[in-house]
Amino acid sequence: MTSSTSSHDDVVHTGGCHCRRVRWHVEAPASVVAWVCNCSDCSMRGNMHFVVLAAKFGLRASADESITTYTIGTHTARHTFCKVCGITSFYTPRSNLDGVAVTVACVDPGTLGHVEYQKADGRNWEEWFERSGIAGFSEGKADATAE
Repeated sequence: MTSSTSSHDDVVHTGGCHCRRVRWHVEAPASVVAWVCNCSDCSMRGNMHFVVLAAKFGLRASADESITTYTIGTHTARHTFCKVCGITSFYTPRSNLDGVAVTVACVDPGTLGHVEYQKADGRNWEEWFERSGIAGFSEGKADATAE
């Protein structure tokens, strides 16, 4: 496995929401680790996401007009979604405030070669976070790609 900060393995993924008003690009490996979270928000949305350093994520300029944000609980995570179609194609996770969580299903076809799914226990977040290693996925301190 290689770290998420190794640019030699990164490709440019594009994606966005259903109505295509929110579009973005992200530099990340073709093989990623995606988190399947059971918190109240993610479980209702069926969210599965991979985490990248915020500096590797970019929004199309016009996307800001269609974005709104929802917070819950500690109000630390910023769940960003399209005002028009309601899709959360990315957000700022509580676990990685220096990162962006990219929804796997919102990545355009053709650049993701492999996705390794791991469970995130958002219902018991504090205990899970301490042992998960997820913080390193945006800091480059953990193995952040799948083999």
